[in-house]
Amino acid sequence: MLKHNSFTLKELAKVTDSFVVGDEDAVVDNLATIENASETSITFLSKLKYLSALKTSKACAVIVSKNFDVDERFNYLKTEDPYLAYAKISSLFEEESDIKIPHIHKSSFVSEKSIVHNDVYIGPNVYIGPNCEIGPNVIIHSNCSLVKNVNIISDTVIQNGAVLGSEGFGFAPSKDGYLKIKQLGKLKIGKNVEIGANCTIDRGAIDNTEIHDGVILDNLVHIAHNVILGENSAIAASCAIAGSTKIGKNFQMGGLSGVLGHIEVCDNVTVGAHTLITKNITKPGNYVGIMPVQEHKDWAKSSVFIKKLSK
Repeated sequence: MLKHNSFTLKELAKVTDSFVVGDEDAVVDNLATIENASETSITFLSKLKYLSALKTSKACAVIVSKNFDVDERFNYLKTEDPYLAYAKISSLFEEESDIKIPHIHKSSFVSEKSIVHNDVYIGPNVYIGPNCEIGPNVIIHSNCSLVKNVNIISDTVIQNGAVLGSEGFGFAPSKDGYLKIKQLGKLKIGKNVEIGANCTIDRGAIDNTEIHDGVILDNLVHIAHNVILGENSAIAASCAIAGSTKIGKNFQMGGLSGVLGHIEVCDNVTVGAHTLITKNITKPGNYVGIMPVQEHKDWAKSSVFIKKLSK
């Protein structure tokens, strides 16, 4: 009988839709990086740039692609997508979660004007304000605020400290300063969405802010009012999308990037790290606007050259 969180390679092959090259009865009890693997570890190789690290690895088994040339130093799990196989195996080695559905922590507050499904998890110090609707299998971790007018359909995870349904940045200038515009719209979140720690998503000014099915947001992402973010989009940390921007399906955005307001981006667009989108994108593809790091004196020369090219 194998101990808890120990698996034969034959068992892992079934979980990951892969096949074993080597000893299918070999047992692994942990998942590790190539460099830090031990004799009882399974690791994975999803990018060839890490191939050299295998020379000194002590791993029992390695997850590799189907066309990888194996040798006799390791046992192998060969699969179509090693990174996806790694993701599936990672859940097997996770310690048992203390999240139990249903559960609403006694320190949390739920407005009597909101509707919360019975099958939810609401962690410590969560605030759910008025006019919110929370569907089944939603997990809201500690210290989150759903300020008002937030609608979540189902099967969504909101990580610690996120603020949803906050007021958008709406002000009308006048001779006496700025007059605040009341934010009357909703924030609508679909199914199977994951919202990272300390994200902020504003509710709409009049129309709604919409986060469609399957979206994943990393930590510290800001989405302004009236943004529409298409399904299965993925946004890395410290990105921002300005107000009233409409983004299509399968949008991918690298860290520290931004999208200006009131523009449209078509389906199947990938944006590289540290890129600013300033106009509509109507053609699917990869877009990047980053300048590699260099010494200040070299940057000064480059900036002069760029200015000359633009004339």
